[in-house]
Formats: sequence, structure tokens, C-alpha cells
Amino acid sequence: MVEFGASWCVLKPLAHRDLIKENAAFRSALLHWFAQHGKDYPWRRTRDPYAILVSEVMLQQTRLAVVLGKGYYDRFMQTFPDLVALAQADEEKLLRTWEGLGYYRRARMLQATARAVLDRHNGRFPESERELLALPGVGRYTLGALRSFAFDLPTALVDGNVMRVFARLFDDKTPIDSPVGIRMAWERAEFLLDNDHPRLFNSALMELGQSICRVGSPDCWQCPLAEFCRSREPELLPIKAKRTELTSIDEHAIWVENEEGAILLQQEQGSRRKGMWRLPLRQADEVSAEDLLLQVSYGITRYRVTLRIYRPRQWQAHDNDQWISAEMLEQLPMATPHRKVMRQLGERLA
Repeated sequence: MVEFGASWCVLKPLAHRDLIKENAAFRSALLHWFAQHGKDYPWRRTRDPYAILVSEVMLQQTRLAVVLGKGYYDRFMQTFPDLVALAQADEEKLLRTWEGLGYYRRARMLQATARAVLDRHNGRFPESERELLALPGVGRYTLGALRSFAFDLPTALVDGNVMRVFARLFDDKTPIDSPVGIRMAWERAEFLLDNDHPRLFNSALMELGQSICRVGSPDCWQCPLAEFCRSREPELLPIKAKRTELTSIDEHAIWVENEEGAILLQQEQGSRRKGMWRLPLRQADEVSAEDLLLQVSYGITRYRVTLRIYRPRQWQAHDNDQWISAEMLEQLPMATPHRKVMRQLGERLA
């Protein structure tokens, strides 16, 4: 980096080609780079729309390193290898397999999609935009992923990586999360799309954002599109308008064992984690005089949760409390923070 006054900028190659007028050369440069540097992901080895759908749903709100590095994708595909297996799965098994990925509504929506494809299309994914968009959970992004990756049909695709690449290529300071920024990103994706090689083009553009035009400081000197990139300070882009403030939440739970070693748990009823298990929650005034066993904090979307677990001397069961044997604990689906708490307390109180 070189300092100019109070600001820093990344030295980078300067654009000397017109992206709009020379879009064919732009596509050629991107595809040539991808042919040499494209990574080998499991979903890139298949044209199976089911396998591609699973990968895309997982990756929508979870980092690639987590989906692959921790084996979530492989485990899910081994447990539910096809539409029929997923459609017939009971909810507890589905949520247990998804455990750790969060946003459990995605798992239920994935199952709803599988059932709809079986019921409406005899188990074969449709190719038309109208029929795909009629499936549960399929929006503009998933439509583009299925049509381009599974069927190699010319369909634009925009994710966070693509938005970042476009903001820098066009030196665009429009907030990418604004209605105008979102519309412009999709218009650019449609204009630049390689209609002859949509599967490769969309994969290449997304990967460029992951590996070269990455968050923070991009590797501009290795970028195959540097001669088209108008940005002088790419590390300052993209711009985002929305700033999410975290809301603090206090939760109070109890740890109770019976003489047989079973633990008192409750099944969550809210829409976010319906069907998941956790220690029973209580109001603060119900446990204020009890012994505090453990306090942990964790983040979930726009919330920062402080969870306190107490060992009550006196307690009263609620309607949704259930005794669960120690042998069953690992088989029940739990959100990751609560699974960690259960293990910590199990070790501490053993």
C-alpha cells in the first residue's frame, strides 16, 4: 500500500479496456482463468439438480469453508441421497442432520421442495423458470443456480461475491444492499452472461469473488479481469447502506436431573427453531435465587444472547418439559450453542 495524505490505496493495474464494448473479451478472460484455477467442489462434478439445490441452500447463509470443511454437505447427501429419501425423512432426523448449520427453516424448505418435485413433476426437476419459481423456497437466486448449474441454461445469477466483483469492476459506490444496487447487479449479470457457457461463466464469476476479488484487500495483480476493472481503491468497495445493530437478549434456563440420570429438556416451538431441543427456559424472577452453573454468550442473526443456566433447589415442570435419557441426548437435534452447553455441563457435573 501507498499513503496519500490520510488515506491508503492499493496499487493495482489500471483499466485500459471497456467492459461494456468488449464484453466478449471479458467473458473469454474469465473463462480462461477459471479453466486453470477453478476449484473442485462436489456440486461441480454433477448435473444432478437435487445435489446442486442442497449445496446452494446450504451456502446461502453459511460459509463455504464450513459447509465443506466440517463435512455438512457430504453428511447430508449420504443421509438423504435423493429426493425420495429427503421427502420421507422424519423431522427429527432432518434437523439432527442439519444441526450446526443454523437457520433451520432452510432444511424444512428443502424438504418441502423435494416433496413438491415428487408430487408435481414425478420426481424430475422442471427446467422452465415459471415451474421452478412455483416450487417452495425457489427464488431468483436459486432459479439461476438450478438453471445454469444443472441444466446449463442461460440464466443470470447474483450473490454477495458477484455483487462485490461488479461494484469494483464498475467502480460503483451505490450501496449494494439498496433497491437500486440490487437491480443494477442483476442487470449487469444479465448483460455480461455468457449465453453459450452459463454454467461455467456463473461458476467462474462467483469463484473470482471468493478467491481473487475477495472481501477486504483483493489480489488485483492476479485478477484476470484487471484490465477491465475501473476501481482505483477496490478495498473500499462495495458500499453497504444497512448497518445491523445487535439486540441484547437475556435467557435463563435450568439444569435438572432425576435419579435415573435423565435430563429435563423442552422442545422449541418458535418458527426459527421449531423441533429443536434445549434446556427448559424460565423467567428471570423464577431463578434469581438459584445457583448459577454456567453463563455463555452467542450470536444469532441480529441478536446477542446471554444464556444463564441454573441448578434449582425447587422447580416446577412446564407443559413442554420432558425427561430425556442420557443415551438419547446425542440423537436429538439441538442448535449448536445449546449442544455446546449440554456437553460442557455434562463434563462439569459428571
